Amino acid sequence: MGDEHASVYRVEGFTCANCAGKFEKNVKGLPGVKDAKVNFGASKLTVYGEATTEELEEAGAFEQLKVMEEPSRRQPLQYKQVPFYKKHRAILLSFLLLVFGYVFQFKYGESNIGTVGLFLTAILVGGFPLLKTGIRNVAQLEFDMKTLMTVAVIGGAIIGEWGEVAVVVILFAISEALERFSMDRARKSIQSLMDIAPNEALIKRNGQELTVHVGDIVVGDIMIVKPGQKIAMDGIVVRGHSSVNQAAITGESVPVEKAVDDEVFAGTLNEEGLLEIEVTKLVEDTAISKIIHLVEEAQGERAPAQAFVDKFAKYYTPIIMVVAALVAIIPPLVTGGNWSTWVYQGLAVLVVGCPCALVISTPISIVSAIGNAAKKGVLVKGGVYLEEMASLKAIAFDKTGTLTKGAPVVTDFALLNPQLDQRQLFAIVAALENRSQHPLASAIVAKAEDEQLPYHDYPVENVTALTGKGITGIVNGKTYYVGSPKLFQERLPTRDITLFAQNIQSLQQQGKTAMLVGTETELLAIVAVADEVRLSSKGVIRKLHEAGIAKTVMLTGDNKRTAHAIGQAIGVADIQAELLPEDKLRFIKQWQKKHGNVAMVGDGVNDAPALAAATVGIAMGKAGTDTALETADIALMGDDLKKLPFTVKLSRKTLNIIKANIAFAIVIKLAALLLVVPGWLTLWIAILSDMGATLLVALNSMRLIGVKE
Repeated sequence: MGDEHASVYRVEGFTCANCAGKFEKNVKGLPGVKDAKVNFGASKLTVYGEATTEELEEAGAFEQLKVMEEPSRRQPLQYKQVPFYKKHRAILLSFLLLVFGYVFQFKYGESNIGTVGLFLTAILVGGFPLLKTGIRNVAQLEFDMKTLMTVAVIGGAIIGEWGEVAVVVILFAISEALERFSMDRARKSIQSLMDIAPNEALIKRNGQELTVHVGDIVVGDIMIVKPGQKIAMDGIVVRGHSSVNQAAITGESVPVEKAVDDEVFAGTLNEEGLLEIEVTKLVEDTAISKIIHLVEEAQGERAPAQAFVDKFAKYYTPIIMVVAALVAIIPPLVTGGNWSTWVYQGLAVLVVGCPCALVISTPISIVSAIGNAAKKGVLVKGGVYLEEMASLKAIAFDKTGTLTKGAPVVTDFALLNPQLDQRQLFAIVAALENRSQHPLASAIVAKAEDEQLPYHDYPVENVTALTGKGITGIVNGKTYYVGSPKLFQERLPTRDITLFAQNIQSLQQQGKTAMLVGTETELLAIVAVADEVRLSSKGVIRKLHEAGIAKTVMLTGDNKRTAHAIGQAIGVADIQAELLPEDKLRFIKQWQKKHGNVAMVGDGVNDAPALAAATVGIAMGKAGTDTALETADIALMGDDLKKLPFTVKLSRKTLNIIKANIAFAIVIKLAALLLVVPGWLTLWIAILSDMGATLLVALNSMRLIGVKE
């Protein structure tokens, strides 16, 4: 394929995976097209060969698809905001008509021309695109949910059940709109990814500093990044020393020290010092661009999930239509029965088979369950994801910000000289660190605030940041140092640090960052800082194991030592450390081959490809980056992992209720169908069985509103 001309287009308006497949087939049939590939998740179409946008839109006319040229990576995408009432005016209008229809029915009776007219208009306004597709499907012998709906509408209209048909059509239209909304949200994720790295950077060329758009930066340019700025391009540090927060790209909880010759990534945050960086990659090749590409690929490769009722409709609709036709034709031909009697019976069969109850079983269940979840702080972006959650076999967790809080806190403060006053020494350390820009410093100051230590009362003079190693300053005439063990080996070669090497090592084995406090002459204390585990993590993993999801794994970009310390404390079944975004993605794909349905829980940009590829992607709502939230299918809004076992329980219940509804509706229909044999089936029995089933199914579905945690 590589040598042929490939054009990439953005497509707007997909509602379902089936429609994407149909669109792909239509495009392949165009005269100048050799091959075409639709990526449903990223809403993209790749065309090999020649085709105009008009031809492509014609191929997608069955769903009013809009096709646009794909803008280049260097130009930001623009999404048009359509107001709510404009977007959903058909549904809103048909709902109003439905209400008036019931008012008329109440006043003037069911067969009044005004009543019928209002219901009919409501059906046409709310269900026109649906019926159009359904009728074309019948003509092409394609059977899906829309065909089933169309048959139901025709059956209901024949027996004059206008009101019920209108309700079913509108409910179906609402559930379609919900699905579309969730798909649109997913597509904006890729846009939010593009906004992570800055669009411009300060570049030094021929002795001058100028601001340049990232698209015009070339390999070898020298980029200047000030403290507190985001790095715009991948590169190598040529001057300066700083700590860089790489959580967005690698997921490491503690910022990483960067000196000359160290590699840095676009989209990461420079925290302390001024850095001069030699650019090593063009904007299309940076780590963040690679992640964007991975997300789009992952969304394209993920098998489009199909709702249970869609799979069911594929077989049910043709069977019912064939049975109805046979009932109408065979007795008169074989036994010479009366044509009008048997055609009436055939119609009755079609009405009994009329799948109102089946059609409605899913949207009401899904809307009830999603509503319940939203009240409990779980945002589910579509019914299919709830159904998929029900059959999960394995769950992968990101570490930083998901199982842990994602911000460093002080975990240990041990005096090496027992004569000292612990509170006073910690206040002095906090007074020093209060002048530092280092992220670990903020953890120390926060701890002093928590314990209400009067660290502001200590005047500090001559504060010097020893970038990458620590900080020094004079308090009450005495020089203090706070910093890495390396700093003390250089500053106090006379003091033997090996005495405390064991304490330091045991802290590091627990995944903590150890720092020493000392003066010119002696070591005073050890401070340890670490990313704190969420209190709920251990219980959540235990509950998931109890619920039968035995395969849990922690995926992290952090080092092995930290990962194992935290993974063992939490109790996950498996631990994978030092992973880049593409490694997480590869791991999820391997697990899907092995276990089938796999969920990924994450919060950062580095989790986005894995979230997109997983059967169900679950994001942390508050701590999560916009990208993780948008790429995921489910978001835990309060960052509360305890909602995860609840979501699993709710999803299992939802799928069970949908299956029970379908089984129940079929049993009632079979009972009514058996009445055909003696010829007892009248249309009013058919109507009653259908209405009764619809009502009971709706009530059963509503039980999902009450599912407790």
